Amino acid sequence: MIRIANAQLWVHDQSEALEFYTSVLGFEVREDFTVAEMGNFRWLTVSPPGQEDITICLMAIPGEPIMDDATREQVQSVLAKGFAGTVFLTTDDVHARYEELTARGLEFAGPPTEQLYGIDASFRDPSGNHFRLTQLKQMPAEYQTAALAGDASAS
Repeated sequence: MIRIANAQLWVHDQSEALEFYTSVLGFEVREDFTVAEMGNFRWLTVSPPGQEDITICLMAIPGEPIMDDATREQVQSVLAKGFAGTVFLTTDDVHARYEELTARGLEFAGPPTEQLYGIDASFRDPSGNHFRLTQLKQMPAEYQTAALAGDASAS
């Protein structure tokens, strides 16, 4: 069996990211160590409380020799535009989490809004990574047809 262990997000400053993810989002540190033999490479992972089986690695954008200057600038540009990917977070009460996180200083793009799939609100971390905080609802049957057909054909 293959399982997801962690996902990586590029961050401009790991210490700033650590403060945001722990103090604002309320995540917990899973690993934080520096490997001197790899040029003081810092491995830093976080995840929500109670969800220890998958982590988000807050990865500094590397320079030479791992990434040349042109590539590094491209990554920083894409990140600044919020197009380096999106992380979806789920909750049972998006309105309560919105109020809680706003009180901690998180700036959302707007209040929670109804969508086909549920209620959600978006925000970005200090490095520009895009997040959606979502309270999911049961999808209408017509949107589940393809998934159900796929499951039926697999048996």
